[in-house]
Amino acid sequence: MKNYSIEIKWAIRFSLLTLAWAIGEKFVGLHDERIADYALYTNLFGLPALLFFVMALKEKKKYFFNGTMTWTQGFVSGVILSFIIALLTPLTQYVIYKSITPHFFETIIAYKLKSGFITEAVAQQYFNLKTYMFQNSFSNLSLGICTGALVSLFIRTKK
Repeated sequence: MKNYSIEIKWAIRFSLLTLAWAIGEKFVGLHDERIADYALYTNLFGLPALLFFVMALKEKKKYFFNGTMTWTQGFVSGVILSFIIALLTPLTQYVIYKSITPHFFETIIAYKLKSGFITEAVAQQYFNLKTYMFQNSFSNLSLGICTGALVSLFIRTKK
């Protein structure tokens, strides 16, 4: 457990960042009156997510690997970080859609139905807590692994 304390700490921080981002989205109206802009602006979360991965892997390099880290070591750390984030994702999704913005799914379904590009059955199947928990867990895992691989390439110790 001690070997992974940095990844655990940063996964918890990432989860808190996710909650803060959702609060920000709700505050600026992306979960209700500006729902049409939601898809565009929610993707900007990738920027602070990337920054968190950089900071986490730099900390791992500095304090665990004593300033010298190979790409493989960084990649493995990124995979572990991504896995822990994926495990925490259902909890963060639950908090977001039960506490921060409990009417999100009703709002987005209504918006999508109004656009005419989706049926009610498909919208109900796609826009719900269970689906979002599943999708976001796997998105965080796969994107996190890719991000960890890329970040490790840049922060590895070059010989």
